[in-house]
Amino acid sequence: MNKLLAPLLIGLIGGGILISLGVWQLQRMAWKQGMLEAIEARIHDVPVALPASPDPEAHQYLPVRLSGTIGEPDLEVLASVRGVGPGYRVIAPFELDDGRRILLDRGFVALSAKDAPRPPVHATITGNLHWPDERDASTPVTDMERGIWFARDIEAMARVLDTEPVLVVLRESDEAVHRATPYPVSTADIPNRHLEYVVTWFGLALVWFGMTGYWIWRIRRKTD
Repeated sequence: MNKLLAPLLIGLIGGGILISLGVWQLQRMAWKQGMLEAIEARIHDVPVALPASPDPEAHQYLPVRLSGTIGEPDLEVLASVRGVGPGYRVIAPFELDDGRRILLDRGFVALSAKDAPRPPVHATITGNLHWPDERDASTPVTDMERGIWFARDIEAMARVLDTEPVLVVLRESDEAVHRATPYPVSTADIPNRHLEYVVTWFGLALVWFGMTGYWIWRIRRKTD
């Protein structure tokens, strides 16, 4: 029995830790799903006017309806759409009828349409305020010579286009001719891998108990 004590303790302690991690990920998954449902409801809420001082914490995903002029020049951010392929997000200056200037993510264009003309146009739009977190240590530096950005850097883009550091991602527009395909914000872009983690931890627990059982079987076989 003394020979079985160590493997039993190791098996129970290790398995308990792995199961607790799996349970924790189950709780995290429930929390994440609730958060995504709340974000989805906010995205599709009734649009309002642009706040006087948009705040990244208080107004993230806030739906707004605005009227003004989509201007030029615009900026192109390298992107990819599932089922379509690589292309660019078009970020343009948007001057509201009251004179405020903000950034507008007009949507997606194919690689071949990068340099297509997109003249100024007055439009009433519906979209969502968004402060995307797309830059990290591995993000390439903006290629100013070719006019290619690799992330929606709101502060930098606002300086280049002389706007407020505020971005609205287009959902709908009454433009007669759409120069880009709207690529609205969605919870589909928010990673949620907790189910994968749940399966991993519980799977590891099963393997751990299996290995412990095999270890005990080997010990008992030697002592018989």
